[in-house]
Amino acid sequence: MVATAEQTAAGDVTSIVSGLERTIDRFISGVDARIQGLGNVPQEIQSLHASFAAGETSVGALAVRIAVVVAVTAIVFLLCRRQFSRPAAGIWRRVFSTLAATVIAIAAGLLAERLLFVQGLSARTMRLWVLITATGLLALVGVRALLMGSRPAARVKIGRMANLARDLSIAIGWAMAGLALMTTLRLWSAGSGLLDLVGNLVVAVPAFGLFALTVWRHRRTLAAAVAGSKPRSRWQGRLARIWPAVVLGFLAVTFLSTEFALTLGVPLPGSTVLLTIVIAFLTPHLDALIASSANQAMASPRISIVGVAARQTARFAVLIIMLTMLGAIWATPLASGFGIDLKSIAANAVHVALIAIAAAFLWSVVGTVTGRALHEGKDSTHSDQAVPRSRLGTLVPLLSGTAKAAILALAFLSVLVSLGVNVWPLITGLSVFGLAIGFGSQTLVKDVVSGLFFLVDDAFRMGEYIETSGAKGTVEKISVRSVTLRNARGPVATVPYGQMGKIQNFSRDYSIEKLAFRVHFDTDVELVRKLFKKIGQDIAADPELAPDLIETFKSQGIADVEDGTLVIRGKFIAKPGKQSMIRRAVLKAVHQAFRENGIHAVPKPLTGDAAQPAA
Repeated sequence: MVATAEQTAAGDVTSIVSGLERTIDRFISGVDARIQGLGNVPQEIQSLHASFAAGETSVGALAVRIAVVVAVTAIVFLLCRRQFSRPAAGIWRRVFSTLAATVIAIAAGLLAERLLFVQGLSARTMRLWVLITATGLLALVGVRALLMGSRPAARVKIGRMANLARDLSIAIGWAMAGLALMTTLRLWSAGSGLLDLVGNLVVAVPAFGLFALTVWRHRRTLAAAVAGSKPRSRWQGRLARIWPAVVLGFLAVTFLSTEFALTLGVPLPGSTVLLTIVIAFLTPHLDALIASSANQAMASPRISIVGVAARQTARFAVLIIMLTMLGAIWATPLASGFGIDLKSIAANAVHVALIAIAAAFLWSVVGTVTGRALHEGKDSTHSDQAVPRSRLGTLVPLLSGTAKAAILALAFLSVLVSLGVNVWPLITGLSVFGLAIGFGSQTLVKDVVSGLFFLVDDAFRMGEYIETSGAKGTVEKISVRSVTLRNARGPVATVPYGQMGKIQNFSRDYSIEKLAFRVHFDTDVELVRKLFKKIGQDIAADPELAPDLIETFKSQGIADVEDGTLVIRGKFIAKPGKQSMIRRAVLKAVHQAFRENGIHAVPKPLTGDAAQPAA
């Protein structure tokens, strides 16, 4: 059996090597053929003139007729679009008006071709240019609308985005005109050498140069589009910094890949290459536009959870489509050269892509439900992150993390099944491994079960200040087996649920603050009561302290008499975690009131060893 596996591996290596040798031979033969074709260009030009003569036309006459139908198509398109579109119109009305202008422009161009009374290849050539012109203008309008629509999300000035749209339109226009020219030459039976010369010197090199120049001139605008609006993640910022270089590298690889495929004799369709380049340019702007739409939908209660999730999944779908197109364009000629059958690979890729999109949709549904639940449960009067969360705000992130982990596991197993992998041994092995961990790690089981009961009992929430048997601090993180507490002085303690023991929660409902003051025995207690009442009224009227005050400061009378000293107490009730500022204000006001009314505080007498003078 081992020998069979070794023989199979050796056969695969031999097949790859032989395919590589065939590819090298085809490439060398293709280079020789292209060089010989360039030498035949003069004869091919004469043959092309003969074709024009057989079609009862000439290069100049055909060029004039093409210019007429292109001008008619473009003018009618622009006039119709200006007539149909309104600045305040909705997006769908603008889309339909642009499509209507395209249809009318094509009809006008075809009518102009009829009025010129041409037939045969001349008529087919002018129809081609009418279609290329109309679709090209439609593409340019869409590109400009997409770029300008993504500007607010990308935080780019309108002038910079308009300049990017202008330069990109020039590059796309040149490329589409070049494609129309190449198709025209093929219609008139131009030779391979002439097609190669025109395709490189007139179309490919200038078009790729214009695209590269556009990227270099507007690299900051492209970087800002990828970065998007704040807050942004670290990887998004890094991707934004290198994105112009990535696009330039992509253009170089696309150009070399196109030339390589042409040399192998399997030329890539020019329209497909152009579409891929445009997608590479517009993907970050389309992503920014979809992200902005998804954020607006998230904030709107009128849009359903499924609708929001669909918009968020569209970002992932755009990425999948872009990668699929790039893979199809670049891998097809290489696979053909190596003799690899792409049918099974393409089928598996489609299955994996569908599973990935379905998993992304479920992930977005969970994220949308989580986001809306946290938004609805958040107290709108407090924007401070230190404010304790509600019970929903504590449990939802845990449930969300569990659901997302389940989605990832299910998607991974589905991908393996689609690729023909038997997953039952894997599932069985993981189950046995999980049981072994469960029986062997009783402490872990104790921590998980204890944490479950703590959460069910609502013992603490995110952002609350608690004290356990081993630590105290603000709850910063709640995981499956432990809770993370941040002490007031900064240290972080991770406490397993099984070791928490008794829990004291200092952040629930309200906090009662009691203050004691020692004064002389002959102090007017009624005066002190009135002063405390006045202080409570002043604090209740303070706009900064009043929102956090539940019950204002007041006197509780004489609490005790110690060695001829009166102990007078006062108290107030505040929101948990907000009593410190009120306490400072009360102490300051009491100190000032005692000084103004001649009330003297008495220090607490020392007792025991501390009261004896030093020897």
